[in-house]
Amino acid sequence: MMPGAVIIGAGPGIGRSVARRFAREGMPIALVARTRESLEAVRLKEGALTYTADAADETALRAALDAATAELGTPDVVVYNAAIVRADTVAEATVRAHLDAWAVDVVGALIAAAHVGPAMARRGSGSFLVTGGMPTPKAGYVSLSLGKSGVRTLVELLDQEYGPSGVHVASVTVDGPVAPGTGFDPDDIAEHYWRLHTQPRGEWEREVLHSGLSV
Repeated sequence: MMPGAVIIGAGPGIGRSVARRFAREGMPIALVARTRESLEAVRLKEGALTYTADAADETALRAALDAATAELGTPDVVVYNAAIVRADTVAEATVRAHLDAWAVDVVGALIAAAHVGPAMARRGSGSFLVTGGMPTPKAGYVSLSLGKSGVRTLVELLDQEYGPSGVHVASVTVDGPVAPGTGFDPDDIAEHYWRLHTQPRGEWEREVLHSGLSV
């Protein structure tokens, strides 16, 4: 069996479309989501391994990744798609709200990469792809703007750490609200992830921007 794809933050929208895109290529799929309802919303016809874990819960996230690896082996690709998306302003800021958002938006991705990255690096191949956003910070989305800025920096750091060993680390930056039938259709966005995963090493991109135009 070929190495599989692990989707963290699976659910309706980008997570489901990415899972289906990789499954279409015959890859085994493992889905990780915070709730069983999110996992059920994906409903891959090909079937998939499913695990419930909050991306901000380090123990649960590591356990889910261990379980997926036990079934599929070291993943060929990990997609980190978890985020807390909410409108908030500077005036509404609280320490707890920002720490909660940062834990999901950035730290969960760091933990996932730290957990699977070394094995991928030892193998000398694989992709670790993160869903980014907010290429321009917006005052109405303070926590998300900060989190996605953190994602951009994290991807660069992970590329420094694992890139030389053959692991492609990149982000797909989505500059708008995801909705079927629009310029931000999740099926169109999912194509970026597959293209990044299959890029020859000499052509690796670190960030792809989906601005609402056709892929």
